[in-house]
Amino acid sequence: MKILCNFAVQRNEENWIFTNFYPRNCIYFAHSDEKCAKIRLRLTFMPIIRIALLASGSGTNAENIVRYFSGRKDVLISLIISNKPDAFVLKRAEKLGVPSVVMAKETLEHPDSLLAVLTEHKIDFIVLAGFLLKVPAEVIRSFPGRILNIHPALLPKHGGKGMYGNRVHEAVIHAGEKESGITIHLINEQYDEGAMVYQATCPVLPDDTPDVLAARIHLLEYEHYPRVIDETLKKVF
Repeated sequence: MKILCNFAVQRNEENWIFTNFYPRNCIYFAHSDEKCAKIRLRLTFMPIIRIALLASGSGTNAENIVRYFSGRKDVLISLIISNKPDAFVLKRAEKLGVPSVVMAKETLEHPDSLLAVLTEHKIDFIVLAGFLLKVPAEVIRSFPGRILNIHPALLPKHGGKGMYGNRVHEAVIHAGEKESGITIHLINEQYDEGAMVYQATCPVLPDDTPDVLAARIHLLEYEHYPRVIDETLKKVF
């Protein structure tokens, strides 16, 4: 969105200083057409998209996502939420300078509490990064098409309630699958049944253990999840 209009400004030796006030949570890039007290400006309006990451464990995906968007002026990782007070993702959040909140399972069962935190931090989009609890239906309805999840297998196979981490990889190996991978999808009110956004595959080798397969899957997650989040934001906003 570009706006062409006149604004009163003051100029010091190097910079133009705007005397009017702009809405919050937006960035304006100004380009002067002439050097005078009143100049004609072309303003490029860029809203800031604020993301909340929800994670339950170590947070390697969360850190990877934060680093991917670091320095971006249009996207901000505003908050990390965990349901476990001892989750290592909270230490990562502190190291990365991202605000974090612990919300126990009992608290998350009351969606008004989660919605209040998301509203307080002006969240526009939610990313699940190893979050083991079901997102309340009221939250899903409040963020339609704006909650993204990653699953460590090729849905619709090996998904559903209780299917996470090595449980998934054990099921893949036990089923004799020749390939596995990741599925990035929007969420709905059912486990792992939301609209698919992206899949990437990797081989399952005859001597794979769940840990070996998990390491191969993690590489796919690190490579693709931040990029797919970025592409999804461009479509949604």
